[in-house]
Amino acid sequence: MFDYDWFHGAAFHMQLEESVRRCVLRRFPDVSRDDYETNDEVQEFGSKLETRTLIYLRDGFSYEVREFADLDSKSQLSFECEPVDEHYKVGAFVVTVLFEEIVRVEVFAVHPDEKPNDSPQITGFRHFNEPQDQKAPIRGEKTPTREK
Repeated sequence: MFDYDWFHGAAFHMQLEESVRRCVLRRFPDVSRDDYETNDEVQEFGSKLETRTLIYLRDGFSYEVREFADLDSKSQLSFECEPVDEHYKVGAFVVTVLFEEIVRVEVFAVHPDEKPNDSPQITGFRHFNEPQDQKAPIRGEKTPTREK
């Protein structure tokens, strides 16, 4: 179970470091682990890596963390999220979630020159669980049904 100490203590930082280490080792499979710290090419590559943190919630929503918010409350996690929709990129969204609602945390390390074109699907801005190509019904309208 995730809690304040997991995100602000050693566990989250260890996961960040582990994703970076594994990305470097995948890029340089011929470099021994003993030489990892002293190999200049390995160290230069590792220093340029970027990490992305994705948080998945029990309700199926997910968010990419831009930066953790430094708020007084220790009973929930607050962070600025990275909006996916272009309309939301003009401002800043601070999201607060209960720790009990977090079911998975993923950290992805990648070199800026090797970033994939497609991004993980972030669902935090989706209206309910509707498909992306359907519009949500307006209040008072009946939900459309499939023709048989």
